[in-house]
Amino acid sequence: MNPLPRPRVTPPSRNAQARLERLAADEEAAGRAPKTPVSVVLALGANLGARAETLEAAVRELGEHSGIDDVSLSPVINSVAVKLNGPDPEAPGYLNAVATLSTTLSPRDLLAVGAEIERAHGRERLERWGDRTLDIDIITYGDLAIDTPALTIPHPRAAERDFVLGPWHELDAQAFLPGYGSVAELLAELRATQGPASETGTP
Repeated sequence: MNPLPRPRVTPPSRNAQARLERLAADEEAAGRAPKTPVSVVLALGANLGARAETLEAAVRELGEHSGIDDVSLSPVINSVAVKLNGPDPEAPGYLNAVATLSTTLSPRDLLAVGAEIERAHGRERLERWGDRTLDIDIITYGDLAIDTPALTIPHPRAAERDFVLGPWHELDAQAFLPGYGSVAELLAELRATQGPASETGTP
């Protein structure tokens, strides 16, 4: 009786192998704590509950966490909720802000801290584009550029969002989004095509 032929194993293509190697490198970078503090930009938003109080508490809790220092908050703005199919003026409006800080936490650990604070304020991830009591996104982490299933830095949609660029520019007029350019220029280009999408102040 002849043995069954062994199934042929096709080695990964060069492109696939390169993608796997890049993913492995990015995963390693996501878990690597810096030797010296790194400057970070976070975007915060809330459209449910006591929005202003939630944002204030979240910033305070970030500053109280070990490994996080020098937290600064931008002016808070109002913005229309963005859903899967675009802006939705019928949904509860958002309060948005940007925070800068320095940290010795790894990107992955910082992401976990943000998620912990979100949960403490009642965040439930029932729908990707759903309403939320609190949202905390990492926009930049120094000059790091990574793309993993759990975390992409810089944030892939930051350059398209007035409610991120506007507060960020108010906080730091010289801000720069790695891989995209000057925040002032990105904001001007965005508003030239879409018009201002937000205004300063708390209702």
